[in-house]
Amino acid sequence: MADYYEVLGVDRNASEEEIKKAYRKMSRKYHPDIAGPEFEDKFKEVNSAYEVLSDTEKRRMYDQGVDPNNPNAGGFSGSAGFDMGDIFGQFFGQGFGASQGPVPRTQPGRDSLANVTIDLKTAIFGGTAHVDIRTMALCPDCKGSGSAGGAPTTCPDCQGRGFVQKVVRTMIGQMMSSAPCERCEGHGTIIENPCPSCMGHGRVRSKRNVGVSIPAGIHDDTRLRLASQGEVGECGGTAGDLYIDVRVEPDKTFVRDGDDLHCWIEVPMSWAVLGHDFELDTFDGKRSIDIPAGTQQDDTVTVDGLGVTKLRSTKGERGDIIAHIVVHIPTKLTDDERDLIERFAAQHDNGAAHKVASQSRPGKSTGKPKGFFGKLKDALS
Repeated sequence: MADYYEVLGVDRNASEEEIKKAYRKMSRKYHPDIAGPEFEDKFKEVNSAYEVLSDTEKRRMYDQGVDPNNPNAGGFSGSAGFDMGDIFGQFFGQGFGASQGPVPRTQPGRDSLANVTIDLKTAIFGGTAHVDIRTMALCPDCKGSGSAGGAPTTCPDCQGRGFVQKVVRTMIGQMMSSAPCERCEGHGTIIENPCPSCMGHGRVRSKRNVGVSIPAGIHDDTRLRLASQGEVGECGGTAGDLYIDVRVEPDKTFVRDGDDLHCWIEVPMSWAVLGHDFELDTFDGKRSIDIPAGTQQDDTVTVDGLGVTKLRSTKGERGDIIAHIVVHIPTKLTDDERDLIERFAAQHDNGAAHKVASQSRPGKSTGKPKGFFGKLKDALS
C-alpha cells in the first residue's frame, strides 16, 4: 500500500490545511503541462494521495490499513502481489471473478493547471483575467470520433467482447484462459480509417484563451477551479477541470493587510504642525485626507470603506485605507529659516525636553524624549 503521507510530504498528524497546501505545491511541481509528460504517473500518484487524505472517512480507512483507492491492497491479494479473482478468471473464464468486457474508447480527460497574475485593483473589485493554455482539445475534423469516415466496426477476432479466450494445457488438464484482444487492443471495435489529424485519438493539442472570473477580495496565491475546462479525454471523453493559480502583483502605492490597505504619505513639517488637507489617489478616485494639527511621526489617518472588498461579502463591505504619516524634516536651511526654528524651539521645547515618557513605544528607547523641533535641531547640527 502506497504511503500517501510520504507522497505529499506531510506528517500523519497533518491538518486539512497542511494537506491542502502540500497538495497544491506537489501538483504544481509534477503537473505534466509544467514538469513534462514523464511526470504523469507521479502526478496521478499525488492526486490519489490527496483524494484519500482530504476526505475524512477515506483518511480514517487509510489510517486503519485499508486503501480506499484499492480496497484489496490491504488484504491477501495486495500482499501477495496478485488478484485471486484475476487468476481464477484466467483459468475458468469470464464468469468467475471480476467481469470482463470491452474497454471504452472514450476516457475522461486530465485536469490542467495554469497561472495568472492580476493587479491589486482587480483583486479589490473583481473582474475577468485571461490566460492562454495549451492542452488537449476535441479534434475539429472528426469531432472526437477518431475516425475519418464511418463509425468504428466490430472487431472480427473478439466479436466485440474486447477479449479472447483460448484453451491452455496445464499439468491438471485443459484450462480456459482469457486475454485482451490484440487486434482491437481490448476496445471491441476497430477504426478502419483513423482521422489523420488526431491519429484516431479524437483529440489534438491546442492553444486557447480562457477568461477567468476573479472574485472581489481574492487573496494572493489563491487557486480557482474551472469545471470541465481542462484536458478533453480520449475520443471526446469528458474534459477534466482547469485550475488557475492567481498571483496578485505588488502595488506601487498600497500594501494589503487582510482587507485593509496601507500607504505612507510624506508631508512637510509645517503641515504636521499646522494641519493640512491632502489629496490621496485611491482606487475610487481622489480623496481628501485631513492631516490634523500636531500630527506626529508615524501617526495614522484612516479612510473608512475604501479598502479591499471582503471576500464573499453579500453587501460589498470593504476594509479601510490606513495612511501612515511620514514627517519630512529638511536637512538644509537658510540663516533666516534656522533663526526662526531656533526661536520657536527656545519657547516650545525647553519644557518638553525634561518630560519623561509615561510608556515606551515598541522599538523606541525610553528616556527623555525631545520635542519635534529639538529633533529638527539635531538633524541640522
